[in-house]
Amino acid sequence: DDLGVEEIGYLLDTAEAMTTLDGDAVSVLNGTKVAMLFLENSTRTKISFDLAVRKLGGSTVAFSPTGSSISKGESLKDTVTTIEAMGVDCFVMRHSSSGAPVIASRWTDLPIVNAGDGAHEHPTQALLDLLTLRQVIGEERGKRVSGAERFLSGKTISIVGDVRHSRVARSTMKGFAFMGAEVLIVSPGTLSFLRQDQWALGSEAQIEDALAKSDVVYMLRLQSERGDGITLPSLREYQAGFGIGAERLEMIQGRALIMHPGPVNKGVELSEEAASSPSSLIRRQVANGVAVRAAVLAHCLGYGHADMGLRI
Repeated sequence: DDLGVEEIGYLLDTAEAMTTLDGDAVSVLNGTKVAMLFLENSTRTKISFDLAVRKLGGSTVAFSPTGSSISKGESLKDTVTTIEAMGVDCFVMRHSSSGAPVIASRWTDLPIVNAGDGAHEHPTQALLDLLTLRQVIGEERGKRVSGAERFLSGKTISIVGDVRHSRVARSTMKGFAFMGAEVLIVSPGTLSFLRQDQWALGSEAQIEDALAKSDVVYMLRLQSERGDGITLPSLREYQAGFGIGAERLEMIQGRALIMHPGPVNKGVELSEEAASSPSSLIRRQVANGVAVRAAVLAHCLGYGHADMGLRI
C-alpha cells in the first residue's frame, strides 16, 4: 500500500542487481543489527530474511515466543520496546494477528518490515513474485525489463484457492494490478473474499474457465490452520475442483506458468508432477526471496544503489 509503480520498479531493479552478486558482496549493513521478531512459524521467509541480512553484511537477533517473556504474559509493546532498547536497528516481524506490524510501528521509530501478518498482507512475497515474472518476461523478449515499466500489461493472472485466509493473495493481487495485469479470483464460495476486492477485476467459478484465459496461474495453499468455523470441502473435493493434476497440467503446459508461495500441499493444490513441471516457477520464486528481501531491508535502512555499488 505504501508503494507505487516507480517504487516497486526501483526495488525490483535493486533486487535483480543483487541476484548477480556472488556471496556476501554488499557490506552496507556492517554493524547493523536486525531483530527477527517471528511470532508465527516460518521456514522460507525467515531463512531468506536471515540470508538477506547476511548478504548485506549485517547481523540478526533471533527471537522466538517459545521460552520468551511472552509466555509469561509480556505484551507485544513491551517486547518491541525492550528489544529496541538493546540497540537493534530494524525489526522484521511476522505475526498471526492482522495489522500487528502497523500497531507496533506506533511504539518505535525503527523500520518494521512486514514478513506476513495474519490473513492481511505479505508484501515481500508479492515483490519476489513480481521479480520472478519480470525476469521470465525479459527472457521471452530477449532483453532485461527494468524501471517502472508495467510489464504485466496484457497478461491475465488467476489466483486460485483459499483467498479468504491468504495474506499472499491480498498482496500479490495489488502488485500484479499495479504492474498492469488483469487479476481473476478462482475459489470455493466458503474460501472466497467476504466482499469483492477492488484489485481483482473478476472471478470464475470453474478453474477450467480461468485456465483457458490465464497467462499465470497462482495457486494458494489451503490454510486449514486458519479455519474459522466455515464449511470446507473435503481435500478430495477441493483437489477435484481447484487443484492442478495431470489433466489440467496438460491443458496449460507450454502456455501458462504456475506459481505458488509455498509450502505446497502436494496432491491438494498441485500434484508432484505439476509442482516440478517446466511450467512451474516455484523454485525460482524461493531463490528470488533473498535478493528481494535484501533490497527491502537496504531501502528501509536508507541505502540506495550507489551505496551498495550496484549497477542498475
